[in-house]
Amino acid sequence: MKATARAHTNIALIKYWGKREEALILPTNNSLSLTLDGFYTTTTVDFREALSQDVFMLNDEAVTGEAYQRVTKFLDLIRGLSGKTDLYANVHSINEVPTAAGFASSASGFAALAAAGAKAIGLNLSDQELSRLTRQGSGSACRSIYGGFAEWEMGTRQDGSDSYAVPIASKEHWDIRVAAVVLSSTMKKVSSRAGMKRTVETSPFYPGWIESIPNDLNGIKAGIQEKDFEKVGAIAEANCLKMHATTLGANPPFTYWHDTTLRVMHTVQEMRANGIPAYFTIDAGPNVKVLYLPEDEARVEETLRNIAGVTDVRLSKAGSGITYL
Repeated sequence: MKATARAHTNIALIKYWGKREEALILPTNNSLSLTLDGFYTTTTVDFREALSQDVFMLNDEAVTGEAYQRVTKFLDLIRGLSGKTDLYANVHSINEVPTAAGFASSASGFAALAAAGAKAIGLNLSDQELSRLTRQGSGSACRSIYGGFAEWEMGTRQDGSDSYAVPIASKEHWDIRVAAVVLSSTMKKVSSRAGMKRTVETSPFYPGWIESIPNDLNGIKAGIQEKDFEKVGAIAEANCLKMHATTLGANPPFTYWHDTTLRVMHTVQEMRANGIPAYFTIDAGPNVKVLYLPEDEARVEETLRNIAGVTDVRLSKAGSGITYL
């Protein structure tokens, strides 16, 4: 009862920021992402009758505390679906993503865990069922079931049965590139979950954010189908700025940005002014992702690497969905 799966992380172009229901991780809005080939998690789940509890190893180190509890609670969902509630697992994950620094490590992590765990215990889930299951571990992870562009539909049902991701366009549809600009790989002070909750409950800017989403979604989906880079980039960048504005209105206010984050943002805008089409987006962390086209890769990478405070630039193409190894 053993399986290994690999999942890639994704970058949200239309952000998920806020839950309408905490326990089931049901979002307040639809979101849309691009799966990236450069960041991924490979996870092996091995259910064994001899075990009396789950064991979780991440990058060859035993995990305890809150991170362990999230994993074993998620394995409980898999055990419940299979009816094999007395089986425990050895879980071994290798994470090629900086953890808790705004690179969506939980997205690839829980997607790989869901896929490997479900396969190991004998569940035969469709992509939709796997996405719905994965959502209950980490919301953004439900989009990593698919390669290319995917949309997480928020759904309306209280049980979450209509809240899952659907594919929008395959990775072969459009060769769009993403440079992940690494400023910090340290753990952020305010987690995504805590920041999201505080913003929903206290920020007066939050209702305006929600009202803007349908128009952004319609526009960016049209841009993806038309392969209109300027349209997609402009909408993604504006959507990112609106999301981060809500955190400044929270009580107490907070931001995920560092001074170098702002330097990267300004540099990207300068590149555009100089004729290089590039746009930024930022998740809940200080690190910046820059969208660009293949023909501009060398110039974009060189410019980003020369910014003071940038420690690395990692280049990605559109990535694949779940694969089994």
